[in-house]
Amino acid sequence: MDFDLTEEQRLLQDSVARLLGDKYGFEQRKGYMKSPEGWSREIWAQYAELGLLGLPFAEDEGGFGGGHVETMLVAEQLGKAIALEPWIPTVVIGGGFLRAGASAELRSELVPQIAAGELMLAFAQTERQSRYDLNDVATTAKKDGSGWVISGRKGMVIHGDSAGKLVVTARTAGGQRDHKGIGVFLVDASGPGVTRRGYRTVDGQRAAEVEFANARAEAVLGNPEDGLPLVDQVVDETIVALAAEAVGCMQVAHDMTIDYMKTRKQFDRPIGSFQALQHRAADMLVQLEQARSMSYFAAMGVEERDPVERRKNMASVKAQIGRSARFVGQQSIQLHGGIAMTMEYACGHYFKRLTVNDAMFGDADYWVRFLANSGGLVAAA
Repeated sequence: MDFDLTEEQRLLQDSVARLLGDKYGFEQRKGYMKSPEGWSREIWAQYAELGLLGLPFAEDEGGFGGGHVETMLVAEQLGKAIALEPWIPTVVIGGGFLRAGASAELRSELVPQIAAGELMLAFAQTERQSRYDLNDVATTAKKDGSGWVISGRKGMVIHGDSAGKLVVTARTAGGQRDHKGIGVFLVDASGPGVTRRGYRTVDGQRAAEVEFANARAEAVLGNPEDGLPLVDQVVDETIVALAAEAVGCMQVAHDMTIDYMKTRKQFDRPIGSFQALQHRAADMLVQLEQARSMSYFAAMGVEERDPVERRKNMASVKAQIGRSARFVGQQSIQLHGGIAMTMEYACGHYFKRLTVNDAMFGDADYWVRFLANSGGLVAAA
Protein backbone atom coordinates (compact mmCIF):
# COMPACT_ATOMS: atom_id res chain seq x y z
CA MET A 1 0.00 0.00 0.00
CA ASP A 2 1.27 3.47 -0.95
CA PHE A 3 1.66 5.71 2.08
CA ASP A 4 3.33 8.56 0.19
CA LEU A 5 1.64 11.93 0.52
CA THR A 6 0.50 13.89 -2.50
CA GLU A 7 2.17 17.19 -3.26
CA GLU A 8 -0.91 19.03 -1.95
CA GLN A 9 -0.88 17.02 1.29
CA ARG A 10 2.83 17.71 1.86
CA LEU A 11 2.20 21.41 1.25
CA LEU A 12 -0.61 21.38 3.82
CA GLN A 13 1.55 19.57 6.36
CA ASP A 14 4.50 21.91 5.83
CA SER A 15 2.32 25.03 6.00
CA VAL A 16 0.83 24.04 9.34
CA ALA A 17 4.23 23.01 10.70
CA ARG A 18 5.75 26.39 9.72
CA LEU A 19 2.90 28.38 11.22
CA LEU A 20 3.05 26.54 14.54
CA GLY A 21 6.84 26.56 14.56
CA ASP A 22 6.84 30.34 14.23
CA LYS A 23 3.88 31.19 16.45
CA TYR A 24 3.56 28.38 18.99
CA GLY A 25 6.68 28.15 21.07
CA PHE A 26 6.18 26.91 24.61
CA GLU A 27 6.46 30.40 26.10
CA GLN A 28 4.05 31.76 23.48
CA ARG A 29 1.61 28.97 24.34
CA LYS A 30 1.67 29.98 28.00
CA GLY A 31 0.76 33.49 26.94
CA TYR A 32 -2.19 32.25 24.88
CA MET A 33 -3.36 30.17 27.83
CA LYS A 34 -3.50 33.26 30.05
CA SER A 35 -5.68 35.20 27.59
CA PRO A 36 -9.38 35.65 28.47
CA GLU A 37 -10.50 32.91 26.07
CA GLY A 38 -7.55 30.64 26.81
CA TRP A 39 -6.39 30.48 23.19
CA SER A 40 -5.24 32.78 20.41
CA ARG A 41 -7.71 34.58 18.13
CA GLU A 42 -4.75 35.66 15.99
CA ILE A 43 -3.70 32.05 15.42
CA TRP A 44 -7.32 31.11 14.75
CA ALA A 45 -7.47 33.73 11.99
CA GLN A 46 -4.31 32.29 10.48
CA TYR A 47 -5.86 28.81 10.56
CA ALA A 48 -8.68 30.33 8.51
CA GLU A 49 -6.21 31.86 6.02
CA LEU A 50 -4.59 28.44 5.51
CA GLY A 51 -7.98 26.79 4.91
CA LEU A 52 -7.76 24.67 8.05
CA LEU A 53 -11.17 25.73 9.34
CA GLY A 54 -12.92 24.66 6.14
CA LEU A 55 -10.84 21.50 5.78
CA PRO A 56 -13.57 18.79 5.75
CA PHE A 57 -16.25 20.73 3.87
CA ALA A 58 -16.95 20.52 0.16
CA GLU A 59 -15.39 23.21 -1.99
CA ASP A 60 -18.76 24.30 -3.38
CA GLU A 61 -19.84 25.05 0.22
CA GLY A 62 -16.82 27.22 0.89
CA GLY A 63 -14.57 24.49 2.27
CA PHE A 64 -11.19 22.94 1.45
CA GLY A 65 -12.48 19.55 0.31
CA GLY A 66 -10.07 17.57 2.49
CA GLY A 67 -10.50 14.02 3.72
CA HIS A 68 -9.41 11.94 6.69
CA VAL A 69 -5.74 11.93 5.66
CA GLU A 70 -5.70 15.73 5.65
CA THR A 71 -7.37 15.72 9.07
CA MET A 72 -4.65 13.37 10.32
CA LEU A 73 -1.86 15.58 8.98
CA VAL A 74 -3.20 18.77 10.56
CA ALA A 75 -4.04 17.13 13.90
CA GLU A 76 -0.54 15.66 14.23
CA GLN A 77 1.03 19.11 13.84
CA LEU A 78 -1.41 20.57 16.37
CA GLY A 79 -0.42 17.79 18.76
CA LYS A 80 3.25 18.67 18.40
CA ALA A 81 2.41 22.21 19.50
CA ILE A 82 -0.17 21.07 22.12
CA ALA A 83 -2.32 23.75 20.50
CA LEU A 84 -5.12 25.33 22.51
CA GLU A 85 -7.52 26.47 19.77
CA PRO A 86 -10.90 24.71 19.30
CA TRP A 87 -10.00 23.05 16.00
CA ILE A 88 -11.16 19.52 16.81
CA PRO A 89 -14.45 20.60 18.49
CA THR A 90 -15.32 23.02 15.69
CA VAL A 91 -13.92 21.55 12.50
CA VAL A 92 -13.79 17.81 13.14
CA ILE A 93 -16.70 17.21 15.51
CA GLY A 94 -18.98 20.10 14.63
CA GLY A 95 -18.05 19.84 10.97
CA GLY A 96 -18.77 16.13 11.01
CA PHE A 97 -22.29 16.67 12.31
CA LEU A 98 -22.97 19.36 9.72
CA ARG A 99 -21.64 17.29 6.81
CA ALA A 100 -23.56 14.15 7.77
CA GLY A 101 -26.68 15.54 9.44
CA ALA A 102 -27.43 19.10 8.36
CA SER A 103 -29.55 20.25 5.47
CA ALA A 104 -27.92 21.89 2.46
CA GLU A 105 -29.48 25.18 3.48
CA LEU A 106 -28.02 25.01 6.99
CA ARG A 107 -24.58 24.09 5.67
CA SER A 108 -24.66 26.96 3.20
CA GLU A 109 -25.37 29.29 6.12
CA LEU A 110 -22.86 27.96 8.65
CA VAL A 111 -19.90 26.57 6.68
CA PRO A 112 -18.71 29.97 5.37
CA GLN A 113 -18.84 31.33 8.92
CA ILE A 114 -16.80 28.41 10.22
CA ALA A 115 -14.28 28.57 7.38
CA ALA A 116 -13.80 32.31 7.99
CA GLY A 117 -13.16 31.76 11.71
CA GLU A 118 -16.32 33.58 12.75
CA LEU A 119 -18.19 30.64 14.29
CA MET A 120 -16.99 28.03 16.80
CA LEU A 121 -18.88 24.85 17.65
CA ALA A 122 -18.77 22.50 20.64
CA PHE A 123 -20.23 19.05 21.27
CA ALA A 124 -22.39 18.80 24.40
CA GLN A 125 -22.63 15.05 25.00
CA THR A 126 -21.18 13.93 28.33
CA GLU A 127 -23.40 13.81 31.41
CA ARG A 128 -22.52 13.09 35.03
CA GLN A 129 -23.74 9.50 34.87
CA SER A 130 -22.83 8.67 31.26
CA ARG A 131 -19.08 8.08 31.52
CA TYR A 132 -18.12 6.94 27.97
CA ASP A 133 -21.48 5.50 26.89
CA LEU A 134 -22.85 7.61 24.05
CA ASN A 135 -26.31 6.13 24.50
CA ASP A 136 -26.59 7.18 28.17
CA VAL A 137 -28.53 10.41 27.71
CA ALA A 138 -30.84 11.91 30.36
CA THR A 139 -31.11 15.38 28.80
CA THR A 140 -34.53 15.64 27.16
CA ALA A 141 -35.86 17.20 23.97
CA LYS A 142 -39.58 17.81 23.78
CA LYS A 143 -41.62 18.84 20.79
CA ASP A 144 -42.89 22.41 21.06
CA GLY A 145 -44.91 23.49 18.06
CA SER A 146 -42.69 23.13 15.01
CA GLY A 147 -39.50 22.99 17.08
CA TRP A 148 -37.86 21.34 20.08
CA VAL A 149 -36.93 22.54 23.57
CA ILE A 150 -33.96 21.08 25.43
CA SER A 151 -33.65 20.55 29.20
CA GLY A 152 -30.78 18.96 31.09
CA ARG A 153 -27.11 19.27 31.96
CA LYS A 154 -23.94 18.51 30.06
CA GLY A 155 -20.42 18.40 31.44
CA MET A 156 -16.87 18.59 30.07
CA VAL A 157 -17.99 20.37 26.91
CA ILE A 158 -14.59 21.07 25.34
CA HIS A 159 -14.43 24.76 24.36
CA GLY A 160 -18.08 25.08 25.26
CA ASP A 161 -17.47 28.48 26.85
CA SER A 162 -16.37 30.13 23.58
CA ALA A 163 -18.59 28.26 21.12
CA GLY A 164 -21.25 30.18 19.27
CA LYS A 165 -23.41 27.10 18.78
CA LEU A 166 -23.64 23.79 20.62
CA VAL A 167 -24.32 20.39 19.10
CA VAL A 168 -26.42 18.68 21.79
CA THR A 169 -27.59 15.11 22.23
CA ALA A 170 -30.97 14.84 23.93
CA ARG A 171 -33.52 12.10 24.46
CA THR A 172 -36.76 12.36 22.52
CA ALA A 173 -38.13 8.96 23.57
CA GLY A 174 -37.34 5.80 25.55
CA GLY A 175 -35.30 5.14 28.66
CA GLN A 176 -32.07 6.79 29.71
CA ARG A 177 -29.79 4.10 28.23
CA ASP A 178 -31.85 3.09 25.19
CA HIS A 179 -30.07 3.28 21.86
CA LYS A 180 -33.19 4.54 20.11
CA GLY A 181 -34.87 7.84 20.91
CA ILE A 182 -31.75 10.05 20.86
CA GLY A 183 -31.73 13.21 18.78
CA VAL A 184 -28.95 15.63 17.84
CA PHE A 185 -29.80 19.33 17.99
CA LEU A 186 -28.10 22.62 17.20
CA VAL A 187 -28.55 25.21 19.96
CA ASP A 188 -27.49 28.84 20.17
CA ALA A 189 -24.92 28.86 22.98
CA SER A 190 -25.96 32.36 24.07
CA GLY A 191 -29.69 31.84 23.63
CA PRO A 192 -32.42 31.89 26.29
CA GLY A 193 -32.34 28.94 28.64
CA VAL A 194 -28.61 28.19 28.16
CA THR A 195 -26.22 28.69 31.09
CA ARG A 196 -22.49 28.05 30.78
CA ARG A 197 -19.70 27.88 33.35
CA GLY A 198 -16.26 27.83 31.75
CA TYR A 199 -13.03 26.51 33.27
CA ARG A 200 -9.55 25.38 32.30
CA THR A 201 -8.86 21.68 31.91
CA VAL A 202 -5.80 19.93 33.29
CA ASP A 203 -4.03 20.13 29.91
CA GLY A 204 -4.64 23.86 29.44
CA GLN A 205 -7.66 23.68 27.16
CA ARG A 206 -11.01 25.27 27.95
CA ALA A 207 -14.26 23.44 28.76
CA ALA A 208 -17.66 24.24 30.20
CA GLU A 209 -20.51 22.88 32.24
CA VAL A 210 -23.72 23.68 30.37
CA GLU A 211 -27.28 23.70 31.63
CA PHE A 212 -30.34 23.80 29.37
CA ALA A 213 -33.66 25.03 30.77
CA ASN A 214 -36.21 24.77 27.98
CA ALA A 215 -33.65 26.07 25.51
CA ARG A 216 -35.01 26.14 21.97
CA ALA A 217 -33.13 24.18 19.31
CA GLU A 218 -32.30 26.01 16.10
CA ALA A 219 -32.15 22.86 14.00
CA VAL A 220 -32.30 19.08 14.12
CA LEU A 221 -29.26 17.21 12.77
CA GLY A 222 -30.30 13.88 11.32
CA ASN A 223 -33.20 11.81 12.61
CA PRO A 224 -34.49 13.12 15.98
CA GLU A 225 -35.79 9.65 16.86
CA ASP A 226 -32.65 7.74 15.87
CA GLY A 227 -29.62 10.02 15.99
CA LEU A 228 -27.17 7.67 17.71
CA PRO A 229 -25.79 6.25 14.43
CA LEU A 230 -24.90 9.81 13.43
CA VAL A 231 -23.15 10.34 16.78
CA ASP A 232 -21.25 7.07 16.35
CA GLN A 233 -20.11 8.08 12.88
CA VAL A 234 -18.84 11.49 13.99
CA VAL A 235 -17.09 10.04 17.03
CA ASP A 236 -15.35 7.47 14.83
CA GLU A 237 -14.18 10.27 12.53
CA THR A 238 -12.99 12.26 15.53
CA ILE A 239 -10.84 9.33 16.66
CA VAL A 240 -8.77 9.88 13.50
CA ALA A 241 -7.90 13.38 14.72
CA LEU A 242 -7.36 12.31 18.33
CA ALA A 243 -5.01 9.51 17.25
CA ALA A 244 -2.95 11.85 15.10
CA GLU A 245 -2.84 14.52 17.80
CA ALA A 246 -1.55 11.92 20.27
CA VAL A 247 1.16 10.81 17.83
CA GLY A 248 2.31 14.42 17.51
CA CYS A 249 2.48 14.74 21.29
CA MET A 250 4.35 11.45 21.66
CA GLN A 251 6.85 12.40 18.96
CA VAL A 252 7.83 15.60 20.76
CA ALA A 253 7.89 13.91 24.18
CA HIS A 254 10.19 11.21 22.81
CA ASP A 255 12.49 13.73 21.10
CA MET A 256 12.69 15.86 24.23
CA THR A 257 13.57 12.81 26.30
CA ILE A 258 16.34 11.69 23.96
CA ASP A 259 17.84 15.18 23.92
CA TYR A 260 17.71 15.33 27.72
CA MET A 261 19.42 11.94 28.02
CA LYS A 262 22.29 13.24 25.89
CA THR A 263 22.92 16.27 28.11
CA ARG A 264 21.93 15.25 31.66
CA LYS A 265 24.93 13.76 33.46
CA GLN A 266 25.28 11.41 36.41
CA PHE A 267 28.62 10.03 37.60
CA ASP A 268 30.29 12.31 35.00
CA ARG A 269 28.53 10.51 32.14
CA PRO A 270 25.42 11.36 30.09
CA ILE A 271 22.53 9.28 31.40
CA GLY A 272 21.90 8.21 27.81
CA SER A 273 25.04 6.07 28.01
CA PHE A 274 23.44 3.76 30.58
CA GLN A 275 22.14 0.64 28.92
CA ALA A 276 19.04 0.29 31.08
CA LEU A 277 17.89 3.79 30.10
CA GLN A 278 18.70 3.13 26.45
CA HIS A 279 16.34 0.14 26.58
CA ARG A 280 13.57 2.31 28.00
CA ALA A 281 14.10 4.92 25.29
CA ALA A 282 14.00 2.18 22.65
CA ASP A 283 10.73 0.87 24.09
CA MET A 284 9.34 4.41 23.84
CA LEU A 285 10.24 4.48 20.15
CA VAL A 286 8.53 1.13 19.58
CA GLN A 287 5.35 2.38 21.20
CA LEU A 288 5.50 5.62 19.20
CA GLU A 289 5.83 3.77 15.91
CA GLN A 290 3.00 1.40 16.82
CA ALA A 291 0.84 4.42 17.54
CA ARG A 292 1.85 6.03 14.25
CA SER A 293 0.85 2.89 12.36
CA MET A 294 -2.52 2.87 14.11
CA SER A 295 -2.99 6.54 13.21
CA TYR A 296 -2.55 5.62 9.54
CA PHE A 297 -4.95 2.72 10.04
CA ALA A 298 -7.49 5.10 11.59
CA ALA A 299 -7.49 7.31 8.49
CA MET A 300 -8.22 4.24 6.36
CA GLY A 301 -10.35 2.18 8.75
CA VAL A 302 -12.89 4.96 9.29
CA GLU A 303 -13.88 4.57 5.63
CA GLU A 304 -15.43 1.15 6.42
CA ARG A 305 -19.10 1.30 5.38
CA ASP A 306 -20.31 -1.31 7.85
CA PRO A 307 -20.80 0.66 11.10
CA VAL A 308 -20.13 -2.42 13.25
CA GLU A 309 -16.80 -3.12 11.57
CA ARG A 310 -15.93 0.58 11.51
CA ARG A 311 -16.48 0.80 15.25
CA LYS A 312 -14.20 -2.22 15.79
CA ASN A 313 -11.52 -0.55 13.66
CA MET A 314 -11.67 2.65 15.67
CA ALA A 315 -11.85 0.76 18.97
CA SER A 316 -8.54 -0.92 18.12
CA VAL A 317 -7.05 2.45 17.25
CA LYS A 318 -8.16 4.04 20.52
CA ALA A 319 -6.93 1.06 22.54
CA GLN A 320 -3.42 1.06 21.06
CA ILE A 321 -3.05 4.84 20.95
CA GLY A 322 -4.09 5.09 24.60
CA ARG A 323 -1.68 2.38 25.74
CA SER A 324 1.19 3.86 23.72
CA ALA A 325 0.46 7.34 25.02
CA ARG A 326 0.44 6.16 28.60
CA PHE A 327 3.77 4.37 28.19
CA VAL A 328 5.54 7.15 26.29
CA GLY A 329 4.21 9.80 28.66
CA GLN A 330 5.17 7.93 31.79
CA GLN A 331 8.65 7.08 30.53
CA SER A 332 9.30 10.66 29.42
CA ILE A 333 8.45 11.86 32.93
CA GLN A 334 10.56 9.17 34.60
CA LEU A 335 13.62 9.70 32.38
CA HIS A 336 13.48 13.47 32.86
CA GLY A 337 13.22 13.16 36.62
CA GLY A 338 11.89 15.99 38.77
CA ILE A 339 12.14 18.69 36.10
CA ALA A 340 9.32 17.04 34.14
CA MET A 341 6.90 17.73 36.98
CA THR A 342 7.36 21.51 36.86
CA MET A 343 4.93 23.84 35.10
CA GLU A 344 7.89 25.67 33.54
CA TYR A 345 9.02 22.65 31.53
CA ALA A 346 7.11 21.41 28.48
CA CYS A 347 7.40 17.64 28.98
CA GLY A 348 4.72 17.40 31.65
CA HIS A 349 2.31 19.42 29.51
CA TYR A 350 2.58 16.88 26.71
CA PHE A 351 1.76 14.08 29.15
CA LYS A 352 -1.28 16.02 30.37
CA ARG A 353 -2.55 16.44 26.82
CA LEU A 354 -2.00 12.74 26.16
CA THR A 355 -3.97 11.89 29.30
CA VAL A 356 -6.92 14.07 28.29
CA ASN A 357 -6.73 12.81 24.71
CA ASP A 358 -6.93 9.21 25.95
CA ALA A 359 -10.05 9.97 28.01
CA MET A 360 -11.98 11.58 25.16
CA PHE A 361 -14.72 9.21 23.94
CA GLY A 362 -13.35 6.32 25.96
CA ASP A 363 -9.90 5.43 27.26
CA ALA A 364 -7.79 2.45 26.23
CA ASP A 365 -9.23 0.15 28.90
CA TYR A 366 -12.79 0.96 27.82
CA TRP A 367 -12.10 0.05 24.21
CA VAL A 368 -10.19 -3.12 25.09
CA ARG A 369 -13.28 -4.27 27.00
CA PHE A 370 -15.45 -3.28 24.04
CA LEU A 371 -13.37 -5.41 21.68
CA ALA A 372 -13.39 -8.34 24.11
CA ASN A 373 -17.18 -8.18 24.47
CA SER A 374 -17.71 -7.87 20.71
CA GLY A 375 -15.60 -10.91 19.79
CA GLY A 376 -12.33 -9.18 19.01
CA LEU A 377 -11.17 -7.19 16.02
CA VAL A 378 -11.25 -10.23 13.74
CA ALA A 379 -13.95 -12.87 14.22
CA ALA A 380 -12.73 -16.40 14.89
CA ALA A 381 -13.05 -18.81 11.96
